[in-house]
Amino acid sequence: MSLPPDHLSELEPTVARLLDRHLATAPEWFPHAYIPWNQATDFDGPLDGAPWEADQSQLPPAVADALTVNLLTEDNLPSYHFEIATQFGRDGAWGAWVHRWTAEEDRHAHALRGYLHARRAVDPVALERQRMRHVSAGYTSDHASLLHGLAYVTVQELATREAHRNTGLACADPVARQLTARIAADENLHMIFYRDLYAAAVELDPDGAVAALADVICAFDMPGTTIPGFRQRALRIAASGIYNLDVHRRHVLQPLLRALGVLTRSGLGAAGEQARDRIGRHLDELQTRAERAGRLFDRMREAAPAAPLPCPASSLPYDEKGGP
Repeated sequence: MSLPPDHLSELEPTVARLLDRHLATAPEWFPHAYIPWNQATDFDGPLDGAPWEADQSQLPPAVADALTVNLLTEDNLPSYHFEIATQFGRDGAWGAWVHRWTAEEDRHAHALRGYLHARRAVDPVALERQRMRHVSAGYTSDHASLLHGLAYVTVQELATREAHRNTGLACADPVARQLTARIAADENLHMIFYRDLYAAAVELDPDGAVAALADVICAFDMPGTTIPGFRQRALRIAASGIYNLDVHRRHVLQPLLRALGVLTRSGLGAAGEQARDRIGRHLDELQTRAERAGRLFDRMREAAPAAPLPCPASSLPYDEKGGP
């Protein structure tokens, strides 16, 4: 059984209901209120301020990496908007959601960049050059169907929530912690919207939805993997515990699968059962890899605490496709 050709129409009433719920619960907030402006100073350039120096940053390296990756990922919003607007459409409830989601996501990059600049936490020139390179490259999804697209954003929004939240928890700065918690709260509301929409898709087409979810889970990668230097940054982030294989398995995949009832659902056909088996095997593989990566990180820290970490690809929580 597959979704009928008018699957967008079939799901639109659910989109409309979930959008109304979202608008009733999503709070208004302002990026400027989360930035420590009183600690900011002019940079060198037209305002003849002081150039950035590495010793001005008070952030642990892994936290600086995480904030940079999170910011540059958010910067690519124009491409994400194009992708989901192309797939979901610009009319009716689908279009209203796409535009609302874009407006809310757009706050995140403004707030993160303002914080990093005010705190002089990273090199602003290098950051801008990375932004130009990353956004110029854009982002293109390869989702085979609407179900694949919905499955991806469901997983990705929860992964992004965890990345922002854990970055703040790893940072000693209460301002950064407050900001990342605010952004994570947005991402959580977006995840809830998509999760409940996907639950409706599972009811509409159980085999097709579970199969699409298995495809996404087993080949998942974050949209920021093409960020310059992503691989080394992702490893430092993983080694610090901010986002790694264990976080991805225990705090992203398992909660979603429980909420959707995928692993316990009855009445699946052959395609659905095969997809569910694939998901189960993937979770087992992630656990094995997470345990192996944890032991490797422990040995590396004991042997050379200050040395740069090598980057075994199997230690990353998703398929890494970025450059060196």
